[in-house]
Amino acid sequence: MHKKRMDDLDPRKAYVRALYRAVGFSDDDLRKPLVAVVNSWSEYTPGHVHLRQLAEFVKRGIWKAGGMPVEFNTIAACDGIAQGEGMHYILPSREVIAASVEMMINAHSAQAMVMLCSCDKIIPGMLLAAARCDIPTIFLTGGIMDPKKFRDKVRVTSDIKEAIGAFNAGLISENEFYQIESETCCTYGLCNMMGTAATMSCLVEALGLSLPGCATLPATSAKRLRMAQQTGELIMDLYTKNLTATQILTQKSIENACRVGLAIGGSSNMVLHLCALASELEIDLIMDDFDRLSRSTPLLAKFKPASDLTLTDFHEAGGVYGVLKNLQEKLFLDVPTVTGKTIRENIQEVSWIDTEIIHPLTQPLAPEGGLAILKGSLAPEGALVKQSAVNPSMLVHEGTAKIFESEEEVKDALMDKNIEPGEVLIIRNEGPKGGPGMRELSLPAAILIGMGLGDSVAMITDGRYSGATRGPCIGHVCPEAVEGGPIAIVENGDRIRIDIPNRQLDLLLSSEEIQSRLKHWKKPRKKQYKGFLAHYTEHVSSARYGAVLK
Repeated sequence: MHKKRMDDLDPRKAYVRALYRAVGFSDDDLRKPLVAVVNSWSEYTPGHVHLRQLAEFVKRGIWKAGGMPVEFNTIAACDGIAQGEGMHYILPSREVIAASVEMMINAHSAQAMVMLCSCDKIIPGMLLAAARCDIPTIFLTGGIMDPKKFRDKVRVTSDIKEAIGAFNAGLISENEFYQIESETCCTYGLCNMMGTAATMSCLVEALGLSLPGCATLPATSAKRLRMAQQTGELIMDLYTKNLTATQILTQKSIENACRVGLAIGGSSNMVLHLCALASELEIDLIMDDFDRLSRSTPLLAKFKPASDLTLTDFHEAGGVYGVLKNLQEKLFLDVPTVTGKTIRENIQEVSWIDTEIIHPLTQPLAPEGGLAILKGSLAPEGALVKQSAVNPSMLVHEGTAKIFESEEEVKDALMDKNIEPGEVLIIRNEGPKGGPGMRELSLPAAILIGMGLGDSVAMITDGRYSGATRGPCIGHVCPEAVEGGPIAIVENGDRIRIDIPNRQLDLLLSSEEIQSRLKHWKKPRKKQYKGFLAHYTEHVSSARYGAVLK
């Protein structure tokens, strides 16, 4: 008969230990701290397909440092794949990810956790969960897809979307179009452009929740495997020190992250996600605050599609810590990070920065950051534009409104070449409630650019755009159409004025005419969704506050 002393094993937890033994853990394992390895591995997306391998190296590090790693998975949908009807589910998936991680961590009483994630809503969802669970936490983001070098130029994923418009306009051949489609995504990893995935990876590093260099290190690099093991070892150090997520996630670190995102021309979606994170932490931050921060944060770098530089160039130039060092006069430096050191201490280890790519504060690319918040008679509670990606000729624009009631309608009009220079395309009923799910209009926006209309046609919506969007594309219009915002009563032929330098977005009608139209407006009948989207529609907040569930 097998006999073993219980020693320090609490007899009240015999049932728990018995079930873990069935998984394969030993008595010695069960004496160690339980560390959750929270994975978002999926065969659906290039940003996540390699995370299973990374998790094995993370667990190797945890075992080595004296922990008991236990891995579980959460969902990971791809914005790029989930176009059209599927896009309704993408932003809401952030809430599902956050809830699923929260439930597993708290149900199984994990004592620390490592988050493996790559893409647009997965990183933010895990950030929300980190704030809720408040245990020692470290992130390992998945790394950047390699850029594809063609003979004449370097291409990344944003170039594929713009190629749709270029091919539709007859600007490139069928062979070139097929080559761009079939060869650009040449490795696994998150999209090599300053989209939402890359932006959020950079912000996690700026927050102090991942190792220096993690955000921009190529996914295919062997160094990432070593970083994965180092991350596993480091979580045990955080556990020993009881350095929890909310000791790192503070008002100061979130403001640092905002400024870094603005300094690198980051995705407009970061506003949704940082506002949601702040809300989770009961910190005051809404869309309006990004204008104040942007006005006092110079633009230090731009990457595809807003320039010809890739994120691989960014990494080799110094990456996130290069930005932190050049931006240090604007930052709170004495905030903790998962390294056990402060931001101030970490940036002292940065020995070189390519200032042709990451500009110094004294020689910025622009005096203001990448985003601007516009207000006016069309958006009384604000709208958002990535000003760093707008052609200077379109910073001020007045044009005639052309109305579309959905993304599908404007996409069809573009593909049918039914858009005239000078027009202002209004796409409504795509907000958090009205979509539902605040669909991303990145494909129509890219088609617009690819067709050569980015310096003559503006696009305005209560939906959102990708971080890869460039051109005069204004999103997050609040209040949204379904809530009776003025965007709901714009008619074909109305004049719209955009003035980004002066932060104005106006419907050029008298206040009496606007009020009269609003008085007679009736909410349109739309498709009724069941399940989670029905719940989401009822409970989601305005984009101004981060589109959070309350």
